[in-house]
Amino acid sequence: MSLLRTARLASTLRIAANSKFRAFPRFYSDATPGALAKTPLYDLHVAKGAKMVPFAGYSMPVLYTGESVGESHNWVRGKAGLFDVSHMVQHRLTGPGALSFLHSVTPSDLTRLPQFQSTLSVFLRPVTGGIVDDLIITSHGPEDFYVVTNAACKDKDLAYIAENMKPFSSDVKHEVLTRQGLVALQGPLAKDILTEYLTNITGSPVDLSTLYFGNSMFVEIPSLEEKLHIARAGYTGEDGFEISISEKNTETVTMGLLDVGSTGDRIRLAGLGARDSLRLEAGMCLYGHDLDDTTTPIEAGLKWLVGKTRAMDGNFLGAETISRQYDNWSFVPRRRVGFFVEGPPAREGAEIVEKGTDNVIGKITSGCPSPTLGKNIGMGYIKSGFHKQGTEVGIKVRGKERKGTVTKMPFVETKYYKAP
Repeated sequence: MSLLRTARLASTLRIAANSKFRAFPRFYSDATPGALAKTPLYDLHVAKGAKMVPFAGYSMPVLYTGESVGESHNWVRGKAGLFDVSHMVQHRLTGPGALSFLHSVTPSDLTRLPQFQSTLSVFLRPVTGGIVDDLIITSHGPEDFYVVTNAACKDKDLAYIAENMKPFSSDVKHEVLTRQGLVALQGPLAKDILTEYLTNITGSPVDLSTLYFGNSMFVEIPSLEEKLHIARAGYTGEDGFEISISEKNTETVTMGLLDVGSTGDRIRLAGLGARDSLRLEAGMCLYGHDLDDTTTPIEAGLKWLVGKTRAMDGNFLGAETISRQYDNWSFVPRRRVGFFVEGPPAREGAEIVEKGTDNVIGKITSGCPSPTLGKNIGMGYIKSGFHKQGTEVGIKVRGKERKGTVTKMPFVETKYYKAP
């Protein structure tokens, strides 16, 4: 039987997956007192028996009646899950200065980003190169960029954008797409379900076979009087899609996908609980836990998103630190790595110590039992020199030192649909 224990705002949410396997994903709500915001799918969640919790200022589903987090997790790995991610902040940056602005606040080389291709990136602090937020940038053209940022960072991000856009204000228009929903269809059957849905609703065959991971496209739906923005992307490590939909049509599209997927029992709604354990198995970061204002992308294992030419020219916030770290690992004091942990699972904040000593060398930032692997996994930062795969360390769990072993991530092989 599932166990859901929610405390007050900003408390830990613990979920028991079932009597055989217990998973305890951890969430922190940063909601302020007062009414929580609702996504366009709030009523649908309630009707479907969702357990709603505060998350990033919204009332969000963590799991659904009759299904544990572990069961939901495994369903997504084996079939398809549909997540409401409408709390994420969608932006549009347009104009002749849009590229220059993004280049001033991120280390990515967006000149190499083809139209309708996406990349992970980060907003950066001046001098220190600390991560203000992680984001997805999609090029819709040389002067048109679609950007998705984290809901928990909304106020901080908007202030950051407004301040740093001042030198570009006459050449850039920034629009927050407040009347858009966003859903993520994830899992090995996602492509079949979305293909069937789009073919049925448009009345014409829709081919997703050349829409590779990181690509996006618009699909016109005459009956809805809008174009859906469909990106082959996700936060689970599985093949999948993120679909941006007008607020008024979000529930209609969601129900359409559920109806198509109900044939053959291929799809279920999934909540924050499964999303957290899925992304951790895939080695993906959660802002505010695995990334923050004190962490650089190099420390976070995200060197690949720093353009080589950008690191050389140093023409972006934080380049003083990041360019130096890019060329010389001796300037990187800690590394983000994965761990296998024996005994009870290690939670966020657990200290990592040099084995058999009290010498603290790091900290766990995310951890949970892996439903796929049947063992405890964790992610965290460790002092450089201890970061190599196979290194044994001590991890303080419930007052006792447990054996931890440094391992590569992802913990579970990703299934992204990539171009041959």
